[in-house]
Amino acid sequence: MDDDEIICPCMGTSIRDIKEAVKNGANTLEEVEAATGAGTVCGACIGELEALIESLKNA
Repeated sequence: MDDDEIICPCMGTSIRDIKEAVKNGANTLEEVEAATGAGTVCGACIGELEALIESLKNA
């Protein structure tokens, strides 16, 4: 998994941004959306976001 990979093209949010949000306490999709903006425009990345958040929480 490349930290520079863009997971949300609408907001330009990278995997690194999601990792940082989770590290700072965002544990749900809604909290990550609020912290990064990812998933808040078209929603196409929601499934990938949820899977990434779960994998980061369980790491």
